Amino acid sequence: MTIDSGPTPDTLRWAVRLLRAEAVALGLVAVWLIWSDLTAATSDLTSALLVTAFAVAGAAALWALGGALARRKSGARAPAIVLQLMLLPIGWYMIQGGLGWLGLPLMALGLGVTGLLVSPPTNRALGFD
Repeated sequence: MTIDSGPTPDTLRWAVRLLRAEAVALGLVAVWLIWSDLTAATSDLTSALLVTAFAVAGAAALWALGGALARRKSGARAPAIVLQLMLLPIGWYMIQGGLGWLGLPLMALGLGVTGLLVSPPTNRALGFD
């Protein structure tokens, strides 16, 4: 469903910006993985390609969901929330592995974008009452 009434609220605009920023960041990770796949001396090629494909697909999904939400497609909200909540276990395991400086901000980002996506102004803009 698409709702086109009134100006886009700031909460939705920021959610879209952050989703697109995540897509760009994950795209850069994917580029690094491709370079790493091509220049590695020895590796498990199947695993390397699967991890790279997962990063590329994740970046594409985040970008597409950001675009759909910018067009106020209400069906894009749930998948976007799921991807944001996936940052919680990723961040947790980063903290457990000694990368708290990265894990904590990832968890905060996931919760923050989720909060923006379920906020009342975003709900109204997407047609949820």
